[in-house]
Amino acid sequence: MARLLLFNKPFGVLSQFTDRGSPTARSTLSDFIDLKGVYPAGRLDRDSEGLLLLCDDGRLQARIADPRYKMRKTYLVQVEGDPGEAELERLRRGVLLKDGLTLPADVARIDAPDLWPRDPPIRRRATIPDSWLRITIREGRNRQVRRMTAAVGLPTLRLVRWSIGDWSVAGIVPGRFAIASDPSAIAGGPHER
Repeated sequence: MARLLLFNKPFGVLSQFTDRGSPTARSTLSDFIDLKGVYPAGRLDRDSEGLLLLCDDGRLQARIADPRYKMRKTYLVQVEGDPGEAELERLRRGVLLKDGLTLPADVARIDAPDLWPRDPPIRRRATIPDSWLRITIREGRNRQVRRMTAAVGLPTLRLVRWSIGDWSVAGIVPGRFAIASDPSAIAGGPHER
C-alpha cells in the first residue's frame, strides 16, 4: 500500500530534500522528514506555509500534482488591504496573468484564522489594513495565489495551504507530519509523527 505523508511545511523551508547550488544552507524537507522513498506531490514555495503532501507512489503523486486532475487546493491568505466585492468577484471569475486567464476560484472573506505564529512574524503597519481570504483553486501555476491577489490590488502577506482535496493540515504542528490512514481515498484519518 502507498504511503502518503501530510506535512505542515513551515515558512522558509524548501519543498525538496536537498539544496543544491545555494551558497548558504537553506532549510529543506530532510531537516524534518527522515523517511526514505517519499517525494513531494507538488510544490509549496519557500515563503508559503502549510500542507505539503509526500508519497512513495508515482500514480498517486501524479493524481495529486498533475494539473489535468484539477484537484482542489484551499489556501488561507492574509492580504494587504480591505477587499470589496469587486476584487473578490474578479478572483472568483478568473484573473488574467502573464501566462493566461486563471480558472474561476472559490473565494470568501473570512475572520482571521486561529493559526500558529509565523516565524518571522508578518510586519504590521498601523495605517494599512489587512484581511483574510479563503481561496480554493483547481490548478497549480507557479505562485498562482500570490499573483492573483496582486493582480486585483491585494498583495499577499501570508499564505497557508490548508488543504488539498480532502486532506488537511488541521491539527498538524508546523514541522511535523501525519500519515494518511488510507492514501487511496481522498480523505483519511492521519496519525501524527
